[in-house]
Amino acid sequence: MGYIFLTVFLIVGASNGVNLTDGLDGLSIGPIVIAAVTYMGFAYVAGHIKLSDYLQIIYTPGCGELTVFCGILAGAALGFLWFNSYPAQVFMGDVGSLSLGGIIGTIAVITKQELLLILVGGLFVIETLSVIFQVGFFKMTNGKRIFKMAPIHHHFELKGWPESKVIVRFWIIAIVLALLSLSTLKLR
Repeated sequence: MGYIFLTVFLIVGASNGVNLTDGLDGLSIGPIVIAAVTYMGFAYVAGHIKLSDYLQIIYTPGCGELTVFCGILAGAALGFLWFNSYPAQVFMGDVGSLSLGGIIGTIAVITKQELLLILVGGLFVIETLSVIFQVGFFKMTNGKRIFKMAPIHHHFELKGWPESKVIVRFWIIAIVLALLSLSTLKLR
């Protein structure tokens, strides 16, 4: 029963995390590409009986086919990024961000790498926590703020960073977190 609640929490949390991050041109779709490529590696390993045994990862029969889906997701997201990069010609909106977050959360559950979603999607976690802290602090202190604006990418914009600088630096954070999560394959 607890696993069902964890699964629902992860999928809903990932969905809302991506939605909160989708505030600048290309900010959320870049980390989606990174997460899809990262989970493509996890899906391949989890679906390969010898590799999963060697790396001490739970073997999930049929999970190898999810590798293809993750590759398709990464390719489609790159195609979208072409038109969503600054200045955006096409916008994702709530329908796109909520569904992409749900897809990433579902992939994490299927590959049995639920806890690594915190690291792979760490940028989404940071953005979500910035909103939670801002709202909580605002309510507890009767109107004081931690950040100039939440989610945190708007805070950096208000500090004077250009939009493109915020986006690229957040992508770098997403890449570093994805590489850290991939390094856990051999550390288990």
